[in-house]
Amino acid sequence: MRGSGVCIVLAISAVLGTPLLGQEGRWHRELPESYGLDFLAPLPALPAHLHSPWPSPPLVRPPDQVRALYVNAWAFGGSRFRELIRLADESEVNALVIDVKDDTGFLTYPSKVPTAIAIGATKELRARDAEARVREMLAHGIYPIARIVVAKDPLLAERKPEWAIRSSAGGLWRDRRGTAWVDAFNDSVWVYAAQLAAEAIEMGFAEVQFDYVRFPDEPRARMATAVYPARRAGESTRQGVQRNLALLRSRMRPYGVPVTLDVFGMTTVMTGDMGIGQVWEDLVGASDVVLPMVYPSHYAPGMYGTQTPNAEPYLVVRRALEDGLRRSALLDRPASIRPYLQAFTLGAPRYTGEHVREQIRAAADVGIESWVLWNPRSDYREAGLVPARLALGSQPVM
Repeated sequence: MRGSGVCIVLAISAVLGTPLLGQEGRWHRELPESYGLDFLAPLPALPAHLHSPWPSPPLVRPPDQVRALYVNAWAFGGSRFRELIRLADESEVNALVIDVKDDTGFLTYPSKVPTAIAIGATKELRARDAEARVREMLAHGIYPIARIVVAKDPLLAERKPEWAIRSSAGGLWRDRRGTAWVDAFNDSVWVYAAQLAAEAIEMGFAEVQFDYVRFPDEPRARMATAVYPARRAGESTRQGVQRNLALLRSRMRPYGVPVTLDVFGMTTVMTGDMGIGQVWEDLVGASDVVLPMVYPSHYAPGMYGTQTPNAEPYLVVRRALEDGLRRSALLDRPASIRPYLQAFTLGAPRYTGEHVREQIRAAADVGIESWVLWNPRSDYREAGLVPARLALGSQPVM
């Protein structure tokens, strides 16, 4: 989510009142309703005496080079999970990023967090045997990462409207798709995310990845009607994110696992917070790993000097990561960078394994060997993955 001809994009955006390129709309396509309903028979439960006391310590350390695939909740709970396990066994992949809470607000597993129970977040479980599936990942030497969406939680907003963004016209504020968002100024929202993260760690996840750590990316006219009940006097969106990232980091510290943040790709080049509260220096200073989403299809024509960014995956990814590295170099002990790379087709050309490898090569050429591939359907059969026998430095440390 970023670019260099960004100034042109921002100027046009400011005049037309259109949103910046970002996660909304084009970034996350919905899965067909029929997909992912093929639940496996539950895996055997762990004997009671094998359950670690809460909170449990991390079971593995990160591999030296994390090579991960994003796995949506339906794929995790269905038959595709076993396909992905086999793919990891046979390729360079050594980690899976699992949706624990996605942008619907529903949870993948049966939570005991009071807020989750109160709002009904456990009523559409995608994987009732989530703990056993995490255990299976560990048995295969796969580094398990939990993904938790923070601010885009329509279920929480609807069921706890006092935690939500309100509309100046009355009622809940909604984005252009009609989705309600929680108020990212509200510290309770972040505490809830931390509570879910603690449960994920108890299940065996070795890392927690927080997404949507920001405010909505919407046209100015729509944002003008947004009212933030938890906003402190004079507080900016950037300050709100800073304050609550510090709270989140504090809440996560006792668990001893890496805290990682998914962020807009354009944070590597933009000096302002783009109205969403994300500034590169803040993010790399508040996390262990930052994951800029540098999908070439999401850059505007002219960005980084190319009229068709989607057709130039190597150029776009390299330039975007160079921007981030240059800024990180000015800070003390910045987070490491692990980019999200595009493993899906959106517009021309149709993406193949060659396009994916070009992005991986671009990252490697600037010294970044870790990455996560994003495909909304969790289908990586054409991702051009290297066979395991040819991959080095990919095994996690047990």
